Amino acid sequence: MKLNKQDVVKALKTISVPGEGGNLIDSKAVNNIMVFGDEIDLDVRLSNPSLQARKKLEVTILEVIHKNVHPKAKVKINIKVKTPPPAAPIKGNRIPGIDSIVAISSGKGGVGKSTLTANLAVTLSQMGCKVGVLDADIYGPSIPTMFDMEGKKPLSVQVDGKSKMAPVENYGVKVLSIGFFTQSNQAVVWRGPMATKALNQMIFGADWGELDFLLIDLPPGTGDIHLSIVQSLPLNGAVVVSTPQNLALADTKKGIAMFQQESIDVPVLGIIENMAYFTPEELPSNKYYIFGKQGAESLAEDKNVPFLGALPLVQSVREAADIGRPAALQEGTPVQRSITEVTQNLVTQLLKRNTTLPPTKAVAITNMVGCEAIK
Repeated sequence: MKLNKQDVVKALKTISVPGEGGNLIDSKAVNNIMVFGDEIDLDVRLSNPSLQARKKLEVTILEVIHKNVHPKAKVKINIKVKTPPPAAPIKGNRIPGIDSIVAISSGKGGVGKSTLTANLAVTLSQMGCKVGVLDADIYGPSIPTMFDMEGKKPLSVQVDGKSKMAPVENYGVKVLSIGFFTQSNQAVVWRGPMATKALNQMIFGADWGELDFLLIDLPPGTGDIHLSIVQSLPLNGAVVVSTPQNLALADTKKGIAMFQQESIDVPVLGIIENMAYFTPEELPSNKYYIFGKQGAESLAEDKNVPFLGALPLVQSVREAADIGRPAALQEGTPVQRSITEVTQNLVTQLLKRNTTLPPTKAVAITNMVGCEAIK
C-alpha cells in the first residue's frame, strides 16, 4: 500500500481548526506532513491548549484520513500548543499610579493633534476614567488654552517629604504644560538638553496621583523630545493624527516608521484622520473632501495599523478650542459623537495591546472601577 501526500492534504483541508476557524492546511496549523508507505506522520500546532480539543482533533483527523485516504493507513499525530508571543517590552521608568501612557503624535504641524488630544482626554473623563495630559510640545504649548487654563500655575505639594508639582485640573482632566511657566508672548528658545530636562521635571516631578490614562501631546515631527519620551517612559502605545492630504500623509509615514524602529518599538495603536470632510450647516447631507478622501484610512491599511476613525472639519471645533471648552463637551452634536467613537476605538486597541503585558498590568486596566471606556 502506497499513500499519496496530495490526498492527505486534500483530506486535511476538510477539517476546521478548533476555536480558530479555517481549515488545518490554509491556516498553517499543520507544520509537517510525512508519508512513508502506509504511514502518515503529522505535526499540528494549536492555539487552544485544552486536552479535550486536542483529543477531539486527533479523532477527527483519523476518521477523515481513514475515510478519504485509506482505511488501513497508520497515522501518527503530534499536536503541540503554539507558544504565545513574548510580553511586549516596557521601556523606561514606571510612574506609580498610572496605568496606561499613550503618546499622541503627528508627522507635521497643523493637523489638529493638540485639539484631538484635548478632546480625547475630556471624552475619557466623561466616561468615568481618571485622565491626565502632559503637553510635551515644549516650543508651542497650546493645551493650556484649550483647557481654559491660561495664566494658571501648578501649586507645590509635599509627597513623602518631597516637593512636587500638582497638575492644574479642569473638565476632570489633570494637565501639565511648559505653557504654565512662560508668558503667552514669550518664545521658548532652548537647546535639546534643556527642553528634555524641563520635560522630565514635568513627568517625574509631578504628583499625578492615580490615573487610568496619561495622554502625551507630542510636538509635530520627530526629534529630541520624541526620543526623550520613549527613553524615559514605558509607553503603552502611540496614536498618529493626520489629515487626508498627500503632503500630511508623507510625514505621517515617517512618524509611524519612527515608533516602529527596532530601537524604539512602540506599538502604533492606530491612525486618526482629522478634517476628513466638510459638511455645511445648510447642506447637512453633503460631504466635501477638501483635503482629499480617505487618505489616512488607506495609509492605515497599507501600514497594517488600525484606523481609529475620521473626524469632520467643523467650525465649532476651532471655536471651542479657542475659548478653552473642548468640542467633546457639546453633548448630542455630530462632532461629539464622532469623537466618542474614535475614543472608544482607541481604548479597544489599547486593551488588545495590553493583553500581551504582564498579568498584573492587564488585570489592573481591565478592572478599573468607574471607567466606562474600558468595560
